Amino acid sequence: MTLHMISLGLGNKEDITISGLNAVKQCSAVFLENYTAIMNCSIKELEEFYQKKIILATRELVEKESDKILEPAKSENVAFLVVGDVFGATTHTDLFLRAKEQNIEIKIYHNASIMNAIGETGLELYKFGKTTSIVFDDNNWLPETPYNSIKENLERGLHTLCLLDIKVAEPSPENIRKGINKPEPSRFMTIQKAIEILKKIEEKQAEKIISDETLAIGIARIGAENQIIKSGTLKELAKVDFGKEMHSLIIPGKLHEIEEQMISTHK
Repeated sequence: MTLHMISLGLGNKEDITISGLNAVKQCSAVFLENYTAIMNCSIKELEEFYQKKIILATRELVEKESDKILEPAKSENVAFLVVGDVFGATTHTDLFLRAKEQNIEIKIYHNASIMNAIGETGLELYKFGKTTSIVFDDNNWLPETPYNSIKENLERGLHTLCLLDIKVAEPSPENIRKGINKPEPSRFMTIQKAIEILKKIEEKQAEKIISDETLAIGIARIGAENQIIKSGTLKELAKVDFGKEMHSLIIPGKLHEIEEQMISTHK
């Protein structure tokens, strides 16, 4: 039959498109990708709205046990739900290619994602450079990729969208090896933590890319009714309570006059 890869948008259960909702109702199995982003509503709310039981798809399931999703799609309609847009993460592209290799019919349903919703900040979308991710500095692991991406983008006058790390509750690989299935608590990086990490990398590289006076835009839950967009220096943003997950951070490049005016509305 068909693998329906359905984008859910950024807000709540009602942000799914009509065509996407109709497809969900036709599916015998409904998987929800549960590790690159989360919805601003509960799984129970989604199940009640879709009138379907939802199977949470962990990274392990999607990347290493994808046959549990693909095999049923050979004889049934299967939905694979993604917060934001389906192709907002490379792991979903991999699932698409695996389905193609097995001659499974695929239908894609697009929706809003962080990649276009950030236009609400007032920054021109075509002036964004490479998007980067800031990950937790656990066990003194401190990848410098986000700092380098910001530096490269600034050299070209481009803006940088920094996506912030999330750790969804599930047993750690170490605990799984020990036979312990108790999940570790979910963690969602805050803007404050992201600023802290960028400053740590700045201390190491010392190229004067990041400082207390660096202009930035903090975003929380964009697309939701309780979204927050705030502009200011990193020092100022570090003092803002952005509330619950999910957060993102933008380091602007060269600004047009209209962009400056728009940013000023987010003070």
